Amino acid sequence: MFVPGIWKVGNAFGSFPEIKRLQRDMNRLFAEMPTAAGREYPAINVWGGEHGYVLTAELPGIDASKLDISVVGDTLTFRGSREFEPLREGETYHRQERSGGRFSRTLQLPFQIDAEKVTARYEKGILTLTLPKTAAEKPRKITIKAE
Repeated sequence: MFVPGIWKVGNAFGSFPEIKRLQRDMNRLFAEMPTAAGREYPAINVWGGEHGYVLTAELPGIDASKLDISVVGDTLTFRGSREFEPLREGETYHRQERSGGRFSRTLQLPFQIDAEKVTARYEKGILTLTLPKTAAEKPRKITIKAE
């Protein structure tokens, strides 16, 4: 239904300050959302070559003795938990981006891992795993016999 006079030029342009205010409010709201939404925890890097891979994981504030690392075939799993930082009475968070609680990451590699030779090191909040290939997975040099 059309109501004459409702869309006068002055009324249409007069609402722009309200739209700008709404846009500022929405930008502020979304700026306060965590940026890591949807990412897996912990963040990892994996690289390697013909003998195996190396994995590093960011795990600040973790008790290394409570980490559980297991290898089955071509699959690596590591689990643990990070304790929440306790607040004293009367304190409240101003901003909280570091989460706590249990975590688990499973990674399937393109080769069988030699579980007996895996090494793990935890230093300055970084877990480093060396994941060697099994002997059957490593490249073999084939000698050609000439007759």
